[in-house]
Amino acid sequence: MTPKSNKIIDPVVEDESKPFKNDGIFSRIIKNVLGGDLISTGTFKFYRYLLYLGLLAFIYIANNYYAENNIRQINKLRKELKELRYEYINVKTMLMQIEKQSKITKKLEKSGIKKNNQPVKILEIK
Repeated sequence: MTPKSNKIIDPVVEDESKPFKNDGIFSRIIKNVLGGDLISTGTFKFYRYLLYLGLLAFIYIANNYYAENNIRQINKLRKELKELRYEYINVKTMLMQIEKQSKITKKLEKSGIKKNNQPVKILEIK
């Protein structure tokens, strides 16, 4: 029989308290961001990039508000134009009714002027 030798074998012990493994850059970044290490350590490396993204977000929101305001103003002006067009047509039809010869003769009869029933005479000069 051969004697058995005692060898120490280190089993790979996984720490179950850590939700992420430290095998990749992406997992370390997520761990730092979610754990708060990024802000608490003071090594805020990407502040310029985040400020740039914040500025872009601000510009995007401001542009959206500006566009919505323009759309509201355009709709308001369209309604006003439609109302003014209806008013123009109404006034034009009223004017056409007033300018009719029969209406004019009725108004002039009240003041004593009558319609001429004889045809107009043309004078020719030779």
